[in-house]
Parts: sequence; C-alpha cells; structure tokens
Amino acid sequence: MISLGLDVGSRTIVLVAMDEGIADSVILETGVNPLRRCQELLAERSYQKLVITGYGRHLVSSALGGETVSEIRSYAVGAKYLYPDCCTVIDVGGQDCKVTLLSAEGEMLKFEMNDRCAAGSGKFLEVMSKTLEVDIGGFSDLALGASRVVHINSLCTVFAESEVVSLISRGVESSAIAMALHEAIAARITSMVRRIGARDRVVFAGGAALNKCLCRLVSEKLDIEITVPPEPQIVGALGAALIAKAGAHFQNAVIEETKPRAFK
Repeated sequence: MISLGLDVGSRTIVLVAMDEGIADSVILETGVNPLRRCQELLAERSYQKLVITGYGRHLVSSALGGETVSEIRSYAVGAKYLYPDCCTVIDVGGQDCKVTLLSAEGEMLKFEMNDRCAAGSGKFLEVMSKTLEVDIGGFSDLALGASRVVHINSLCTVFAESEVVSLISRGVESSAIAMALHEAIAARITSMVRRIGARDRVVFAGGAALNKCLCRLVSEKLDIEITVPPEPQIVGALGAALIAKAGAHFQNAVIEETKPRAFK
C-alpha cells in the first residue's frame, strides 16, 4: 500500500512515498505555480492515500484532494520516526522557523513559531547571500572561513541588508559579514528553543539544516549536540506520509510500530 506525503513549502515541494518504508522521495522548487508542480508529481503515481502539509496545503488539497496537516505536526511525526528518542524539533524553512517540544511518546507539548518576518528563516540567508554575491550553497563555507568577529544588530531583513552594505563600504571582508549574519539567525533560533525548554535529542530539519555553519552555531549556543537527518528537507513530507499510512485517525503508536528504514 503506497501512501504519499506532500510538503508544499514556500521554496520547495517535497514528495515522500511510503510502503513498508521510504520507497521514494522527490524535491522540486516551488516556482510560481505550485499547483501545477504538484499535479505533475502526482500524475503518474499510483497510491492509496495522500496527506498534504506546508504553506500551500489548502490550495493543493482543494484542487487535487487529500487530507491536510500542519507543518508542526508533520515535522514532529517525521522526526520521531527517524529518531525515536527525539524530544525537540527545529524546523527552519524558507519563510519561518518553528521549534516543537515532544514528549517521550511523541505528543506535542509546546511549540514556538516565528512567521512575522523573514528573520530566522532560509529567506533571510538567501537574501544576505545575494547581497554578498555568493551562492547560497557556499554561504556556510564563506562564514566558516571568517578570521575576525563583527556584529549585525538587526534581524529585520531590510535593516540587516543595510548594515551589510555599510560593512562592505567600510572594507570588512565578506567572510566576517557572513559569520555575523549566521550568528544573528542562530541567536534567534536558540532563543526560541530556550523558551520552550529544549530536551535531548534535538533534531534540526528543513532546508536551512543543510547549512553546516548554522547547525554548528546553534549546537554551540545550546551546548547540545544537534542531529541533522541525512535528508533534512524531506522530514515534513515523511511525517505526512506516515500520517497517511496510519489512516485518518492517526495515533502516536505508528511511530513505534513502524520501523525506520534507510533512505534510498
């Protein structure tokens, strides 16, 4: 029985197919027409059930069918499936940052969400990397090469960009500016984690988890080892697929009963 989880985010669309384990996963850019992208992803697939999460879940569900679930719930389920001892989930996506505290049984106890501006999100990093004229994939390495410390005072994307331009005009090297930006976003994330009360194990998921510098800084500031899944971008879609597999009345027991399989 194939069950699908579809995570329609602001930057990427992720599909995970579940059978006995993870049968397949696909990651695409969301683009300007996410509904069409989702239609193309589902067109040649045979499946029994579909659960959709992410910012675009209601748009896609109303057009293509399928149940919907919040990103907070889907990431919690996906992280707990991969790491049964997971108690804290950090999800940094394109437009926001979410932190969820879980019980040992996988119940959501608390959550914190920043969705009022791009601060603490992948979009913040993306905008700043463009300002420094470096590819987002190399932004982390640039920051890790910093040999001096500078500070960014604002986390507002507009004001932070203005500060970056000012630092550049003063001759501050790009690596130091990049590290300051990473420090600023890491401070925002860790303050959210502290407010809900972090418990080990901490799983860092979402696209920003691919940023090694950010992961290192969050780990250092929390003084906790951070676990990054092999494919952090698929965790939400994986959780949605698990919920689809368990049926409409999802029980936390599915996390314990479904043995995790290796990524393919």
